[in-house]
Amino acid sequence: MFYPIYLNLKGKRVVVIGGGEVAERKVESLLDTDASINVISPEVTARILKLASERRVELDRRLYRDGDCSGATLVLSATDDDATNRSVFEEARKAGALVNTADQPALCDFIMPAVVRRGDIAIAISTSGTSPGLAARLRQKIARLIGPEYGHLAQLLSEARPLIRRRIPEQADRKELQYRILDSDIMSYLRNNDIAGAERRLREIIES
Repeated sequence: MFYPIYLNLKGKRVVVIGGGEVAERKVESLLDTDASINVISPEVTARILKLASERRVELDRRLYRDGDCSGATLVLSATDDDATNRSVFEEARKAGALVNTADQPALCDFIMPAVVRRGDIAIAISTSGTSPGLAARLRQKIARLIGPEYGHLAQLLSEARPLIRRRIPEQADRKELQYRILDSDIMSYLRNNDIAGAERRLREIIES
């Protein structure tokens, strides 16, 4: 059983070994984390090449070699060669990095979940590596239920947090207010993309 966490990768080195479609998906999932992404592979997809040309990833077009995991926080191995994947796993462990190997749960410290993102909201779905297809289907279902309005609401609540803390010092009372906000009609404003109306309604609830 894997323990779910969210990592702060800002400025941290993440190494991706491999350059195919699987590696591309892993790179895509990292782009918004502000990690320093290093892709190592002699052959890469057109998308990875484009990301390298835009300097969003560092690309070394060569085979993996010992020492590539040095200084990494995360290592993602996505090659078609079992021996290489095993070597990457062992080196990453020695280097103190967390490692994920595509389609080989036994060579993983963590699982790459299917993720639904709505602004600051991130909903991660994992089957502990047993069924990526099921995780993808669940992501699709959740994405239909959780629209962009939830991302807008998270942003509004974040901006209102200092006001709420000033007006309501007790944590239990703040929690009750959060529930009142969530159960209010504020979502109807956001679903209609009426951000200004939602802001007014939020202030009304806070000050009531």
